[in-house]
Amino acid sequence: MMFKKWLPVALGSMIALGASVAAQADATLDKIEQRHVLVVGVLLSGGPFGSIDPATQQPKGLNVDLANELGRQLNAQVQLVPVLPANRVQFLQQGKVDLLIANMEWTAERGEILGFVPTPFYRIGGTAAVLKDSAITRWEDLKGQPVCTSQGSSYVKPLTEFGAQIKAFKSSSESLLALRGNNCVAAVHDSTLINPLINDSAEWKDYRAISPELNPAPSVIWTRRGEGDTQAKLDPIVKQLHRSGWLIEAQTRNRISPASPALVELQQQFKGA
Repeated sequence: MMFKKWLPVALGSMIALGASVAAQADATLDKIEQRHVLVVGVLLSGGPFGSIDPATQQPKGLNVDLANELGRQLNAQVQLVPVLPANRVQFLQQGKVDLLIANMEWTAERGEILGFVPTPFYRIGGTAAVLKDSAITRWEDLKGQPVCTSQGSSYVKPLTEFGAQIKAFKSSSESLLALRGNNCVAAVHDSTLINPLINDSAEWKDYRAISPELNPAPSVIWTRRGEGDTQAKLDPIVKQLHRSGWLIEAQTRNRISPASPALVELQQQFKGA
């Protein structure tokens, strides 16, 4: 219910921000069309959104599937560039990638320094992995406690507001390793990373997750500021991926659990548009 109230407001503000740069020409779309190559920065540190398949050693996950689908619709070969939370913004700003689809949710602060495709493709919040016998049962219990997360994570600010002592690592895998080494009492990352570990992995049978989700926010495709042409080209593609159910199918295909109610709402919204 809360999401239904939140969604129109967030989408409206995002579309307004995107429209403000729509009239500006940018070179990125021209480069993609001329070279027939789309370079996308993706996070491959684990989880159903981006990882390396141990059997094939190839990238897999929803973000990878989305990048490949964008390339198909743009008639471009996709070049995936692995990024980390600590360097993904710099890779985009320095022109090393054309787009970012890298587990980086929309925040007002990020929207000030980067451009983005107005229509979100997902919605994600954070959760904390803690030991089952831990006294921590709610976010407020993290006050004064050492908490592991990734550098550049959108969860750093709310965790700091709870009074947590932040230990930031270059990747989520390093953060989770630190938790297992008892260097922190909790590791906070996207729920879509934490929940499958706890639910499906024997190595994490002694851990549990905290709810509700921390700082839920829309997942968007990031561009550089002023790249209105690129955003205008990609936005109807994302809307069609919602309308057709492609994103819901991709979520199922990548075994993302729990399923996002946002995708169902967005599909219905664009079907009726």
